[in-house]
Amino acid sequence: MKRREERNTFKKVMAIRGMGQVITVTFGLIVLCIVFGILNPTFFSNRNIANLLRQIAPILIIGIGQSYVLITGNIDLSIGSVVGMSCMLSATMMTKGINPWAAVFITYICCIAVGLINGQLVANCKLPPFIATLGTMTIARGIAQIVNNNYNTDSIGTAAKGFRDFFYYGKILGMFNTIWIAVVLWLIFNFILSKTRTGRHIYAIGSNIEASRLSGVNIISTTTTAYVVSSICACTVGLITCATSGMGTMDAGSGYEMYAVAASVIGGVSTLGGQGILLGTVIGASIWGVLQNGLQFAGAPVAIRNIVIGIIVVISVLLDVVVRTGRPRRKKERPVSNIEIKA
Repeated sequence: MKRREERNTFKKVMAIRGMGQVITVTFGLIVLCIVFGILNPTFFSNRNIANLLRQIAPILIIGIGQSYVLITGNIDLSIGSVVGMSCMLSATMMTKGINPWAAVFITYICCIAVGLINGQLVANCKLPPFIATLGTMTIARGIAQIVNNNYNTDSIGTAAKGFRDFFYYGKILGMFNTIWIAVVLWLIFNFILSKTRTGRHIYAIGSNIEASRLSGVNIISTTTTAYVVSSICACTVGLITCATSGMGTMDAGSGYEMYAVAASVIGGVSTLGGQGILLGTVIGASIWGVLQNGLQFAGAPVAIRNIVIGIIVVISVLLDVVVRTGRPRRKKERPVSNIEIKA
């Protein structure tokens, strides 16, 4: 009886969309940790583990946002620029004497506006997501540059100590606040995606948008929600970046769209939409962090690290395409009849 229950539980777990790939990449993560631990025993030191988790947290956060968008069958290229916009907006306001928490609130409003615009451009105006978010990516980066007259900001000063402690330096139960922020956001957005009607609609749109429309799903609202989640996550990472450096930098978030896609697709989120779970995004972000950290310990230059991660992303997407659609087949040419020739 117990064996049957265990088998049924296992079947239910494996029936979850994307769980198979999550288990596979988890095994890969364990192998990576063992290899880097053998190469350098300090990899498993308490200090390095704490730094590794704090390094993974921002990638997990933007990975959550990108996962929402990818599951709808779209993509958000503006996520890195929104990180930079968030960092520069908040830092500029703080250096001008605005209360840090008021600056945080205004920054969130501005970043959410970018998500709303992305959602409307893609779902309502029918623009391809690549083009729509490429445009907002450029606009957001321009805002990051112009907000302080094309200069990085000065130090946000001691008045923002509470802000810096909350987003980066503070600790709760021995863990840095950055890690707790990532955990809380993951719990909230995982609940929305897996337990609510909105989450079911997000999966439905990614699986078959026309069938979803006929079933009464609000395509515009659901797609916009996914892009707003992406912008909230990007804004949070921008605030973490600002708290980390104590200033605003115009190039903050550069390349983060790549990190977000890497965390998502390595963790099993399909670029074709309709498949993936946020548990996989945790594993994907962890693999990214372990690779960066482990290769750094091994003395590999930044270029090699980027090449390795890029190759892994391409392989992950390729495997997803092969599994979901099969190998592309050539269409058989239809024989031309005599009647068509005469015509």
